[in-house]
Amino acid sequence: MSEWLVIRLTDVEAEWLVCNTEGQVTVNPQVGDLAAAAPLALSRNVAVMVPATDALATDTDAPGKNAAKLAQVVPYALEERVADELEKLHFAVGTRSPDSGRVPVVVVARARLDAWLGRLKTAGITAQAIYSEATLVPTMPGQVIALLAGDSLTLRLPEGPPMVFPALSVRDAFDIALAAQAAPVAGLEPAPLGLLLYAGHDEWQAHQHAVDAERERFTGVKVQLLPQGPLAMLAPAAASGEAVNLLQGEHTPVSQLAQGWRAWRYAAILAAAVVGLHIGGKFFELSRLAGTETRLDTSIEEAFRAAMPGQQNANDARRRVERRLLEIRSGGGGALLPALAAVASARGGAQNVSVQGFSFREGTLNLRMTAPDAASLDAIGQQLRAQGWNADILSGSASETGYSGQLQVRRDGASS
Repeated sequence: MSEWLVIRLTDVEAEWLVCNTEGQVTVNPQVGDLAAAAPLALSRNVAVMVPATDALATDTDAPGKNAAKLAQVVPYALEERVADELEKLHFAVGTRSPDSGRVPVVVVARARLDAWLGRLKTAGITAQAIYSEATLVPTMPGQVIALLAGDSLTLRLPEGPPMVFPALSVRDAFDIALAAQAAPVAGLEPAPLGLLLYAGHDEWQAHQHAVDAERERFTGVKVQLLPQGPLAMLAPAAASGEAVNLLQGEHTPVSQLAQGWRAWRYAAILAAAVVGLHIGGKFFELSRLAGTETRLDTSIEEAFRAAMPGQQNANDARRRVERRLLEIRSGGGGALLPALAAVASARGGAQNVSVQGFSFREGTLNLRMTAPDAASLDAIGQQLRAQGWNADILSGSASETGYSGQLQVRRDGASS
């Protein structure tokens, strides 16, 4: 159950307590400067009671199916009941009664409402609801409920809006209220009512004789004293949210979510900026790494094609190079280095013989060589054969500058 801070404003001080929506008081009533209540408002909803004498509680049968339409129609429907200009008044509209079809309305001077809101703002308090005390007085079948608070007397019949009178006019107040009582059937007298009166100790002492003089008009009179004033008695109705809330129209309260966003929006903007910078930094780093990766891929491809001539597709270059090295190191591939060593040894005995290029495949070394003549190339072949290698001249051609030929070298027993 959510908790409510319920504040009763007076002209000088304020009274407050905390209760839940079931009306159970969790922080006892306190009296003092309004700012002292501000800490209790930080994590709670706030409902404010204002004096019944400062607001007119009434009703109307004005047409309108929704709140927006009623808000437009109600001021003109009540124009004859108010003494001030409509532009200076604030009209708060309630929910239409399904039984009577009438709409409860509370009218207050805009200047007065602004003054209350100013006091709350100065104290650092934001209210979700402001109620006239008169609308918080409960109703009960077969009873007139009366509240004596300060200089005012509020009366509520089982049906209809509350009526507020000066406390000095007890007899006149009962006359008017009972005359307004509706009969159950046209032409019949309304049923007699009982009286339940709530009053502070001082108020009861001041008006007891006037109330006692009216006892015979009721089926029974019960008086309940309020030693700490009407706050605790009215607070459950304020927490329930069933009365007409004055905070409507331009005064509609901002939701707690929106309030939270306003309080944290600068921190949220700063956090978003930090996140944006972080993401931007990561994007820059990824872009830089992507460029580096592209350059590495190009280098790998170039190295691959240099190491493995004739291979155009460089996909999975590392694995293919490793596989090729494994082939070289195993089987016939192990003869490459010995074959090169044997060629170098045999070439040492020949003059002006050079190797132009070579290839090695499946244990066979093919060399492109130049020599002064064919005999020089054949001499290298003889040297290799003497070392146990098969050496054959596969092709050759003579020119003015010498003799060019291809010499094939392999181990005895290796396939050509």
